[in-house]
Amino acid sequence: MTAIPTLHTDFVIEREFSATPDEVFAAWADPDARMKWSNCHPDNTREHRLDFRVHGHEVYEATAANGDIERVDSFFFDIVEGQRIVFAYDIRFGSKRLSVSLVTVEFFPSKRGTRMAYSEQLAYLDGQEDRAERMRGTEEAFDRLQRIVE
Repeated sequence: MTAIPTLHTDFVIEREFSATPDEVFAAWADPDARMKWSNCHPDNTREHRLDFRVHGHEVYEATAANGDIERVDSFFFDIVEGQRIVFAYDIRFGSKRLSVSLVTVEFFPSKRGTRMAYSEQLAYLDGQEDRAERMRGTEEAFDRLQRIVE
């Protein structure tokens, strides 16, 4: 058996919104709002459940173009309303776990309304590092988030 190395990376994305920290935070906490901005496969979604509380769980499943099931499981470790969310998530395609991430999202009042700081630390388990693609997908989700809260 050939060992597959675990690869690590991280990234930070900051965004300004012309909405209050409570309004931006609410778009993370409300299941309907969250699906509108975070779902990158709206036509192929199979399941979404959000239990947004400390030690709560979020499940997202979609069917990929090749028929495999993409599953994302998130677990919330810290939630301070209007200020901070800390969660971990893993991504699987079929039975193969691709990565595990730890994420901190912080919401700060700013002159425009809110500065959101998103920090993600990733461990790739399949030997395939896709930092640029992951950042691009996250930026696209935040573009949708911006349209919803503004």
